[in-house]
Amino acid sequence: MNDNTEKAIAASIFNHHGETFEHASFDREIAFYESICSGNLELVKVFYLPLFSEGCGILSTDSLRNLKYHFVISTALIARSCVNGGMTPEESYSISDHFIMRADKASTEEEVRTLHTEMIEKYTTNMRRVKLSGVYSKQIVRAIDYIISHLHSRIMINDAAEHLKLSPSYLSRLFKAETGMTFSSYINKAKAEEAANLLMFTGYTDLEISSMFAFSSQSHFIRIFRKYIGTTPKEYKKKYRSGKTQKNSDK
Repeated sequence: MNDNTEKAIAASIFNHHGETFEHASFDREIAFYESICSGNLELVKVFYLPLFSEGCGILSTDSLRNLKYHFVISTALIARSCVNGGMTPEESYSISDHFIMRADKASTEEEVRTLHTEMIEKYTTNMRRVKLSGVYSKQIVRAIDYIISHLHSRIMINDAAEHLKLSPSYLSRLFKAETGMTFSSYINKAKAEEAANLLMFTGYTDLEISSMFAFSSQSHFIRIFRKYIGTTPKEYKKKYRSGKTQKNSDK
């Protein structure tokens, strides 16, 4: 992108800053970037909003150019978030350059939107590798990747072992040795943490979330949630929302 384009984007953002359009929730935006940096693609989908959705400013009267400008801004913010999250600047900016160049050549809005989704998935999967590499063996990295990719279903160690071409007993021993947790405990903790984000930022009920993560019953979900989050889903939601209300009233 040349200097004139960058200046045009910056000037347009500044000129629109004082207008009365509604911006997306700041908390939700932060949660979106954090979900990318966590490497959790399923969680990213919870917070994802389509490119140039409601609450975004108009940066160009040309609809395709406007979408491309928003693409560049989104990519730049994600690239910097990933660098802060541990990705090397070389890798992060190489990814951003690759997608920005592809977006620049796009001839339709649909192409740009498709690239936006692809770009987010690329950063998220690469961040998952960044978070896990150097900490666990390749086998456990792949096992955790399997877990995160199947959080919305019942995850059985036999299925994971077959996918990884390992024996269930060997995977169980290796997983506990490297993570300090049993395979099933790691799954329950991951599900509880993602459920907490859903309670915080969506309108899903306890029952819906319980079903979404394939718990055997709502009572089972509540028990697991309390074990890893320290409170019940209902209490957690009440505490978070009351905190938000108090924060808003102090403004």
